[in-house]
This record gives sequence, C-alpha cells and structure tokens, in this order.
Amino acid sequence: MQAIVITAAGGPEKLQLQNAPTPTPAAHQVLVRVQAAGVNRPDVLMRQGKYAGAGEVAGMVPGLEIAGIITECGADATRWQPGDAVCALLPAGGYAEYAAVDANHCLPLPTGWRPAEAASLPETVFTVWHNVFERGALQPGETLLVHGGSSGIGITAVQLAHALGSKVAATAGSTDKCDAVRALGAEWSINYKEEDFEQVLREAGGVDVVLDMIGGDYTAKNLRLLRPDGRLVFINAMQGARGEFNALEVMQRRLTITGSTLRPRSAEFKAHLAAAVERYVWPLLTTEQFRPVIYRTFPLAQAQQAHELMESSEHIGKIVLTVD
Repeated sequence: MQAIVITAAGGPEKLQLQNAPTPTPAAHQVLVRVQAAGVNRPDVLMRQGKYAGAGEVAGMVPGLEIAGIITECGADATRWQPGDAVCALLPAGGYAEYAAVDANHCLPLPTGWRPAEAASLPETVFTVWHNVFERGALQPGETLLVHGGSSGIGITAVQLAHALGSKVAATAGSTDKCDAVRALGAEWSINYKEEDFEQVLREAGGVDVVLDMIGGDYTAKNLRLLRPDGRLVFINAMQGARGEFNALEVMQRRLTITGSTLRPRSAEFKAHLAAAVERYVWPLLTTEQFRPVIYRTFPLAQAQQAHELMESSEHIGKIVLTVD
C-alpha cells in the first residue's frame, strides 16, 4: 500500500509518500480501506517531534482519524463485518491506503455523511465530548467559552454545546472566522485581535466552563471569567504551558482546573468514550444539529500542502486527506 511517512522530525517536507506494508489486523482489530483521513494539530506536532509520548517519529505514519470500508475483521471483532462503512479513532497510521484499528474505536458512518465528512469527526468529537461534557461537566443553560472557535475542535465544541442547550462564546482571529462561528451557534463571537475577550464576557456575566488550547497569559483571564464552581479545561498550551494566576480566586469561587490528552489514554478508556459518543453525539448528526465544516480536501499525496495550510491557521473547520 501507499502511505505518508515521516522521514525525520521537521517541516512539512518531511512527509513523503512511500510504499509500506499493509497492516494485518490483530484479533481485536479490523482492517479498514481508508477513503479519507482527518488532519489535526497533533499530526503537525508529531511530525515536528514535539508530540508528547510519540517517541521517535522517523518512519511513523501520522493520522489520528479515518473513514473507510472494513475489509477484514479479527477473530474478536464481532460487531463488524467486511463491507461495513465506519469512521475510527487511532493512535497513528491514518495517512495510508489501509489502517488496522481497534474494533471498539470504530463508529458506523453517520447516515447521509460522505467519507471525507465522517473522517473529520473522531479526533475532535472524542476530545470535545470528554473534555467539555465529562471533565468540564457542561450543563444545559450554562455558558461555555471556546478558544480557537474556528478550529476543528472549536467548531465541534460550539455546535455540540449549542445543540445540547448551553450558551456559547468563542474567540477567533478574523471577521470571517467570527462570522462562521456565530453561524454555528455561538452567541458571542470575539475577534481576539480587536477585542479583549475577558472584558466582553465579564460584561456578559462570565462563563461556567472554558475549553482552552492557548495557555500562557490566557490562564489568568480564563480563571477571572469563571463563575463560582466554574471549570477550566486545558487541551493544549499553544502560547506556553506556564501561566500565573491568583490561587485565592480558585479557592474563594471553588474553581476546578483540569485537562487531558487523548492519544496516551488506554484502549479501554477510548472504547468507553466511543460508546458515549455514539449514544449522545451520533443522533445529533442525523438530525443536522451538528454538521460537517470542511475547509479543504487534499489527495493523500499532497499531505505536505495540507500541513502547510494547518500551520497557517487560515482554515475554518477541518482539513481532510482523500484516498483513491
């Protein structure tokens, strides 16, 4: 088969289309003929050699989410049959013509969704469901602040929170991005290059949950915005892992600071998460309360260009590789 291989840690040019062995599924796995693979920020970090827990990246095939057709099932993968259309979460290996995937990390292709659309779901939906609704415990009627509202994570968090009855505020870096996020259900859409999100949302009465991928000096601002018993959830720290804050504020308002990363979690944890996503999120896909936002697709051989676009942060929504 053909696959995109990281030849060495570095820039997008380190992604090369090469011949690679077709994987053989273990007993608990299925083999998927990949039709599309989502491109995510962790893929860029992996290629750069900066993704925690990835180890040596030379020779690795990136790609954390795919959609395609099952061609072979391991002995214990009894839910699925060859020919089933699925999308799936995987720790790596998605930028390829075939991928071996834990059968419990697969979900049925949503009704009416094309493979390129379905491939945009697993990494972002799993991440948002766990961090916003499980760790952050967002409730109907509460207010969620999402930083990076036009990113893949952002458009997912905005739509899910809005669909499930919460108010949403989001930050983004341009008028077009703010307009796009507002169209997806955000009540407040703040251009962080022109406005101070803390001031805007303080005047609106604060928020209950913050989903933050920025870190740095956003940390203190996020905490000051939280209402009593509010929750700050980190999923990245693009401006730095360190940030000063007033611990007395945390104690006085009983705030919770938490966060997580998805890739290192156990297969059992991801299986439970997949089941929760299928139960609570999948019905929203068929009723169009959550819809795909695909900015651009690239053929597999153009993975370098896809990563260049990802790093430019010009996109709104998801970038997807398609596989013939």
